[in-house]
Amino acid sequence: MSKIVVDTSVIINGQFVAQIESGSVRNSEIIIPQAVFDELQSQASNKKQQGFVGLEKIQKLKDLSGSFGLTVLTKGIHPSVDEIKFASSGRIDALITDVAKDNDAILYTSDRVQYLVAKAKDIETVFLKSIIQNETLEFLKFFDETTMSIHLKENQFPLGKKGKPGAFVLTKLNDELLSKSYLEMIFSQISNAATTSDDNTVEISKTGASVIQLGDYRIAVTYPPFSESFEITIVHPIVKLTLDDYSISEKLMERFSDRAEGILISGAPGSGKSTLASGLANYYHAGGKIVKTFESPRDLQVNSGITQYSKLDGSFDNTADILLLVRPDYTIFDEVRRREDFATFSDLRLTGVGMVGVVHANSPLDAIQRFIGKIELGIIPNVLDTVVFVKDGQIETVYDLELKVKVPTGMTESDLARPVIEIRNFADDELEHEIYTFGEENVIVPVSKRAQKVGIEKLAEEKILDTFKKYDSRAKVEILSDNRVKVLVDEQCIASIIGRGGTNINEIEKYLQVHIDVVAKDSESISLDSNDLPFTFSESKTALLLTVSKEFTSMHVDIHVNNKYVASARIGKKGQIKIPKRSDTARNLLNMAASQNEIQLFLKDF
Repeated sequence: MSKIVVDTSVIINGQFVAQIESGSVRNSEIIIPQAVFDELQSQASNKKQQGFVGLEKIQKLKDLSGSFGLTVLTKGIHPSVDEIKFASSGRIDALITDVAKDNDAILYTSDRVQYLVAKAKDIETVFLKSIIQNETLEFLKFFDETTMSIHLKENQFPLGKKGKPGAFVLTKLNDELLSKSYLEMIFSQISNAATTSDDNTVEISKTGASVIQLGDYRIAVTYPPFSESFEITIVHPIVKLTLDDYSISEKLMERFSDRAEGILISGAPGSGKSTLASGLANYYHAGGKIVKTFESPRDLQVNSGITQYSKLDGSFDNTADILLLVRPDYTIFDEVRRREDFATFSDLRLTGVGMVGVVHANSPLDAIQRFIGKIELGIIPNVLDTVVFVKDGQIETVYDLELKVKVPTGMTESDLARPVIEIRNFADDELEHEIYTFGEENVIVPVSKRAQKVGIEKLAEEKILDTFKKYDSRAKVEILSDNRVKVLVDEQCIASIIGRGGTNINEIEKYLQVHIDVVAKDSESISLDSNDLPFTFSESKTALLLTVSKEFTSMHVDIHVNNKYVASARIGKKGQIKIPKRSDTARNLLNMAASQNEIQLFLKDF
């Protein structure tokens, strides 16, 4: 009788049993190494399904032995606890090949590494490739062309979500209660199929839970002790969309194509986030870009030219190290959930890789909020430039993020200026929220829209004029912003308006709740060669520098361009006025002035 040694892989996938049933193996001595028994027992004790499947296959092998002239024996030594623990490192496989060599037997395996090692050791070996026909999978009978997912739970009726993202109905699939043994049979089939090809992978295998990607089916299985009963959830994408299938404006399409490199796609579960991410990935790939994905499990429906990466050694951080070596143009990060995921996403974006992240959120603001506290506040606009909110399978809202140094909306004092993240609606460029540090807290503050602003400004102007007409009946008011106004009065009235030590103007500002610049009427028409303050203009890396005589240090000036008021500023040490380049004042100066000669500084009267 010929001697055959079987390893763990060829038992679990059922291929050796299939060889016996087909008559290819008969009248032989079948040796099952003790290491195989112990490894399967360890897996079954840890509630891993492959352990139960393997032990069932051994029992079936023994049941068939008598009919095919087979003798089933167990040989070899018991592996140690450490050897079982490090089975993935090849310790168990080494014990199995030793049994084959010691007994001068033929080794049957479905593990390619095991096959190559045995050949290298001059051990006769047979490689049985895993084969299974998907038509035999029991769960497929619950799916049709409209089924998005099925939900199978012990002692419950099978349920399925039918329809499309945002418009589905939970439907009872039949009137038969599901038994535990039936669900275990389905799971056994799925576990066998998971070893058939590179398209099928076991993404997660823990005590009480498994996640398997079977082609384009994402399968999540839970059982005691993790869940109170056996449950199988299988998700199958039924819609594959391109960007042409969405109602995307030309402006947004241009943003996706040319500028957006830190995109965050957000939405509730089942809203169609991953479908949009897949469409965006395929769009970039078709445009000649190198595109990779980060997924666990790998279930995005992307073109074959796009490489799908999972966690390397249990971490996307390790995957990122490899990603940088392959030089992608864009990376699709599906399901950014854990704190380390946010850090990895940010690190990759800051290295220059175009990133598209997918995150669960009830609103686009919630999606941004999830980054706060995980990365520094000032870095967020460098990581995220476009936030897309998906609802019912369509793009509902798009936000644009930009960092500015300014006085937050609603505050009046210029010395309260700070870095502020502006969140604007991409469609109309309307400022909707601001993020900044207040005290020791990072806050997101809504900004009310300026509806009917003309009428409101008129009322505000009249109220402010009523206050200053007590000092000058010919006073004029110019509204500069939501919280800042300029009042023009006769020069002789300024002293009484300001009051001793500025007490009177402070009271007026508190009453009106705006910051007030009091300007003499005559200063509006002052020409460059009369009372303007001489200065020199220069630039640093971060600021525009206007330098005057040191004798004016700590005094205040009004900055004009071509006799038009732009801003007020305080003269700092060494007679320098520093204007941050990223501020609105700097932008206005650079936009309005063609040269230094068009800029004027006027010393304020108080």
